[in-house]
Amino acid sequence: MKITLYALLLSVVLFGCGKSEKACKAKPFTASEDFNVFPKSKKNILTIVKTDSGAVAAADRFAIQYKDTTIIIDDAPNAAAQKFIVASFINTQKTAVLVQVSNETGKMAPFYIISVNDGKTEVVSLNKPSKGAEDKKYTNGLEELTRSNILVNNDFFITTINSRVYPVKRQNPDERIQGKFFMYSSDKTTLAFLTANSLYQVNTATGETFNLPLPASLINQPETLVGNIQRDYTWVANANGTSFLKKNADDDRIVDIKEFKH
Repeated sequence: MKITLYALLLSVVLFGCGKSEKACKAKPFTASEDFNVFPKSKKNILTIVKTDSGAVAAADRFAIQYKDTTIIIDDAPNAAAQKFIVASFINTQKTAVLVQVSNETGKMAPFYIISVNDGKTEVVSLNKPSKGAEDKKYTNGLEELTRSNILVNNDFFITTINSRVYPVKRQNPDERIQGKFFMYSSDKTTLAFLTANSLYQVNTATGETFNLPLPASLINQPETLVGNIQRDYTWVANANGTSFLKKNADDDRIVDIKEFKH
């Protein structure tokens, strides 16, 4: 009898020490989200764990853990989404991590931010429906514009210095920007996207936009496009102090190359 009780007690202890899972339902992103959270304890952080690897780095898979608990996104495609192809902290405190679900859709797979605040884990969705005809062409997943600036599918701009996430205003509400990131202003707040016939510009801080039509002769020469833009166009601040790229009124104007970041 004593042996039976001891075995039962031992099994309970061992089970209690095992790693657990927690399924979190993702909530929609709102502009008021604050991911710049400082933990009260060194233990109150998230951990990125490599679970398996393939022949190439792109085949790596990751899990996100809070202490001994693996965080699962229960409403992500392909259900039990506890493995991710992208896992990147968006703050130095390691209380918020950007993840992309691992499934057969590759770059089209959805993104989420998993965060922990005062012991509570949450998941925020960075996914917006889109009916863009060229979505596959312009859905690039995570793009590191600089060491501290990230662009997610042309829809979200993330600054890892202060863990801010800015929605990027679309040119057409029903589709993600049908263009490729081209350059940004010197203060890194206005992003310019090269579309089929223009530079669509959006300021991430204010939401202001400006669409600059470009001649086909300019767009059709990609090897000289950047140089010609730098020579013939200038970042001009409007009444609100927001900079947008515009055609030089005086073609003889001397442009400071430092105005351009691309």
